[in-house]
Amino acid sequence: MALIVDALSWALLIAGVVLGITGAIGTIRFPDFYTRVHASSVTDTLCALCIIAGLILQAGFTLVTVKLVFILLFLWYTSPVATHALVRAAHHMGLPPYLSNNASADAQKGKS
Repeated sequence: MALIVDALSWALLIAGVVLGITGAIGTIRFPDFYTRVHASSVTDTLCALCIIAGLILQAGFTLVTVKLVFILLFLWYTSPVATHALVRAAHHMGLPPYLSNNASADAQKGKS
């Protein structure tokens, strides 16, 4: 039974690390602020879930588990709110989203 719990916890930890790395790569590779924030925010929530779930399995069901659950709930509530605040502030300050050449040409045709 301990082998199964260890394997599952390691699988969750590795999945969390992979999600974190893909979010970091998306943050570097995407062309503008809005897509970069989207890449990091989506993977951030799932990354935190996987890593904390793996830590809960490693810790067993003790007071540490309760603390980890509180940390997870805090991250799940604050991360989307912070992302929304960043994007809203950028939009309010007039930061335009990146549009490809075809999309901007289509948008200009629609205005005519």
